[in-house]
Amino acid sequence: MAYDEPTYRRQTEEPTPTDPAAYRANTLAAAEQRRRAEELDGVGDTTADVLRRPDADEDGRDRLGIHLGWEVVLLVAAAAIGLLLWRLEPESFQRPGLDDLLTTGAAIGLLALGAGLTLRAGVPNLALGPIALAASLQYAEQGDKSLVEAMVPALVLAAAGAIVLGVVVLVLHVPGWAATLAAALGVVVFNQLRVAPVAVQGTYDPTDQAFFLFGGFALLAVLGGALGTITPVRRWLGRMRPAGDPARRRGMAVAAPVIGSLLLSSVFAVAAGTLFAAASDAPVVPGTGLEWTGIALGLALLAGTSAYGRRGGIFGTLFAVAGLTLFLDYAERRDFDISLFAIAACVFAAGLVVTRLVETYGRPLPAAGPADWTAPATNGANWQPDLPETWSTGSTTPRPDRWDSGPWGTGR
Repeated sequence: MAYDEPTYRRQTEEPTPTDPAAYRANTLAAAEQRRRAEELDGVGDTTADVLRRPDADEDGRDRLGIHLGWEVVLLVAAAAIGLLLWRLEPESFQRPGLDDLLTTGAAIGLLALGAGLTLRAGVPNLALGPIALAASLQYAEQGDKSLVEAMVPALVLAAAGAIVLGVVVLVLHVPGWAATLAAALGVVVFNQLRVAPVAVQGTYDPTDQAFFLFGGFALLAVLGGALGTITPVRRWLGRMRPAGDPARRRGMAVAAPVIGSLLLSSVFAVAAGTLFAAASDAPVVPGTGLEWTGIALGLALLAGTSAYGRRGGIFGTLFAVAGLTLFLDYAERRDFDISLFAIAACVFAAGLVVTRLVETYGRPLPAAGPADWTAPATNGANWQPDLPETWSTGSTTPRPDRWDSGPWGTGR
């Protein structure tokens, strides 16, 4: 029998599919199995995606190189502004000018701390500025009493409002910025009930403790930034960071960081407003306070805290606050008529650029995981979804003999 190689290869290596009905059934069954596998892996739009950790795709420690590099830039910028201020007015770095500078820096720093904390927790507090202005008005009106009697009502109201706001965010699972914006508008209404500037009645002078106030802010900023670099703490605080479908509930695990961050930020805002009013000889002018919200959030972003939450640096808040405080004093001494809203807009815009840098270069490096021994071999013999599952491995016609009659056959 003659050996025909093309015919032999076609009959032994090119399988023939089964009937079309069976092929369609196998294809549909394979698609269903793949969908179920995706659901079990958390890929599909099912409850498995909710149960999967939001940070599962970013296991590992965030890279701090971008933060440290940017903080060097902030330090150089703050030093340059300080040099300009010293050349213009050397007395600004001597007491009592230095005391005023440190007190202002502590007040701005407390607002930036509150903004950075809520940003990391994924619930940016847009009511910081209005709360600070409300506290200033409260101290101006009730300052003739003792400091404690004047500020306890403001602290109680701010804390209670923050807890209620946190519960609203958790129960309705709405974005933190939206809930705090509603709260900010409510506080603005309270502030604008005054139609004239309010003279400060109190006798408390925070400049006497200026070094302690600024030192306390600096200590909180550095310790908070250092704690934020610890992976478990960072993930616990940033559980509200958007991941997957942001409208899906995150469970009660996010209750403590959400309520705690809103509570602390509101208390910081009250303290900042009190320092603003007590350190100033001018009356407190009613307004919205939203310019201070913009400055606080802008400083937090400029310091290296991501607008998406969770990520942040160590010394960035301290250097950013120092730079802005020096600039505000320099602008006042040079009689620059710059609106606080304009300053807030510029700082915020620069902070958005920093967020892009942080998210691009600060995410963890992809880790090489262990080999999956259960995975199928990657070769051409693997089954593909677009091919029929059942094939006929044999031909319906007999295979021709490979060898014809020869000297070793049964030849005649």
